Amino acid sequence: MAATNNQNYMGRKILSCVLYTRFNMDFKSYWTFLLLIVASSQSFANDDDHHEMEEFLKREYSLSKPYQGVGSSGSSHWELMGDSMVTTEQVRLTPDMQSRQGAVWSRIPCHLKDWEMQVHFKIHGQGKKNLNGDGMAIWYTKERMQKGPVFGNKDNFTGLGVFVDTYPNEEKHLEAQKKRYSPRTQRIFPFVLAMVGNGSVGYDHERDGRPTELGGCNAMVRNLKHDTFLFIRYIRRRLTVMIDIDGQHEWRDCLDVPGVRLPKGYYFGASAITGDLSDNHDVVSLKLYQLTVLRSKKEEEEEAEEITIPSVDNLEQILRGEVEDGMSGVAIFFTVLFCMLGFFMLVVVGLVVYSHWNENRRKRFY
Repeated sequence: MAATNNQNYMGRKILSCVLYTRFNMDFKSYWTFLLLIVASSQSFANDDDHHEMEEFLKREYSLSKPYQGVGSSGSSHWELMGDSMVTTEQVRLTPDMQSRQGAVWSRIPCHLKDWEMQVHFKIHGQGKKNLNGDGMAIWYTKERMQKGPVFGNKDNFTGLGVFVDTYPNEEKHLEAQKKRYSPRTQRIFPFVLAMVGNGSVGYDHERDGRPTELGGCNAMVRNLKHDTFLFIRYIRRRLTVMIDIDGQHEWRDCLDVPGVRLPKGYYFGASAITGDLSDNHDVVSLKLYQLTVLRSKKEEEEEAEEITIPSVDNLEQILRGEVEDGMSGVAIFFTVLFCMLGFFMLVVVGLVVYSHWNENRRKRFY
């Protein structure tokens, strides 16, 4: 609401300046002024988005150096499982050895409504491309500390899983049958994808999770010398995943899905698994931020109902790739702004044409 009011106010001020300035400068200067207006309005829109949301680091849900007490003390907020181990530089979920699996899980359930997880991770090993595996996962689930085949966690999980899959199981299976993906459906590995489970839906390992994925992107994260990051945001029942893997300190969009319903009180964790092929799967840090967001009365009423089972609105359409998301607030603002500028440009042109016509009309009387 605050952002909308600010945008409306700025729109009125901008249009007032446009009208005043049009009649007080020449044509070339006027267009220069319009370009400045557009640039400044972008800045105001970004400022509104920035002030609309605040974030606070929640240390009780975060894991970072020096990992004090992790894996050796009941007083620690994090617990190790399987083959995972703590070093001075990272929590190693699996070593670069065959048939290993490990995990690190928070002991404290998270009751935040809106949150953001920033994951600093590293995947590296001796194997060459597509001769490594199998990948790692970041979890927000009802269950915790349960070994299983889904990147080291149990199948039929309840909650959210974001996977960094490093081995193309289905593609290799098709190659063995002398078949191939079409160019449209073939993907490059490693691949980041997300899935929401309700406790009864399994992860299809042989098809690399395709039947249940909400979206994803390729991410060349193996054996890089620079830091690699994964960003997971859950706000207003919207799930956003981004990656920073190019060493440029810039987030790149991976997936953005509205209508994701996740209950409160679930646990954060990270896990990894190796099979016949292997990699080191390391977590350097898991930093959770609480997000405070201004909501309209309508949004508060819509989100008042408690969520008990994870779900995704329009899931079947999403899985078929048929859902088209609406415009964001910033996009709507610029659409309205340019429509109004266009309208006033027509008015200005009309006034100029009319003044020339009226002037010529008067000259006929002399």
